[in-house]
Amino acid sequence: QVQLVESGGGLVQPGGSLRLSCAASGSISSPWRMGWYRQAPGKQRELVATLAERGSTNYVDSVKGRFTISRDNAKNILYLQMNSLKPEDTAVYYCNAVVISIPTLNYWGQGTQVTVSS
Repeated sequence: QVQLVESGGGLVQPGGSLRLSCAASGSISSPWRMGWYRQAPGKQRELVATLAERGSTNYVDSVKGRFTISRDNAKNILYLQMNSLKPEDTAVYYCNAVVISIPTLNYWGQGTQVTVSS
């Protein structure tokens, strides 16, 4: 069983930076895809960024050039470096891991709050 635990959220001023971490306990079988999602109050959860096992990344347009997803495979930690933060980035950020198998295995963390405000 895989458990995902996010950390690194907090309050930051517009233009500031934060780095979110997602520590995975247990082995994530191949092939996998991991990602970050976010949910703002009154809105649906949306994809922020994904990282495939082979290294390809994907970002929602609103964060391109500002956010970077990466993973330390040795430590089994997924990161989201967030720069030039804007108030509209305020949301609960969730870590996700998908094992691409039959059936697909889908794991979620509990979320970490990011608030961008002056």
